Amino acid sequence: MTTTHTYDVSVEWTGNLGSGTDGYASFSRDHEILGDGKDGISASSDPAFRGDPARWNPEELLVSSLAQCHMLWYLHLCAVGGVVVTDYEDNAHGVMTMDETGGGGRITHVVLRPEVTVTDASMVEKARALHGEVPALCFIARSVNFPVTHEPVVHVQED
Repeated sequence: MTTTHTYDVSVEWTGNLGSGTDGYASFSRDHEILGDGKDGISASSDPAFRGDPARWNPEELLVSSLAQCHMLWYLHLCAVGGVVVTDYEDNAHGVMTMDETGGGGRITHVVLRPEVTVTDASMVEKARALHGEVPALCFIARSVNFPVTHEPVVHVQED
């Protein structure tokens, strides 16, 4: 029997400034991302496309999804592999390249930059190596058609 998982979210446009989409500049790109029993995420388009820079845009959310998935699998691998992680932060970076024809674009590369702290120097090499196992497991990274690379840094916790 095949196992499936479903993910239901709602996206509600909140950018009607009174005249709807009467013109390209007559509406806001603001919207909310909602899920049952969850706080909403305030979102918009990229500021380059008339979006609100104070709100999340789809490109940022895609990059953050990749970073989250990598982190969650990595922490799992560390837990079952005997690597004790006490801190994890990722300053991920995504690149979108616009088409020369002027209409569209696509994410062409994401670099994950996880910075990890482990409890003992003997864990550093394994901690670094486990990042390399994540791409085969991460649901999000396996679902995109562009390279997702990682540049991990591993620190040892100070006493």
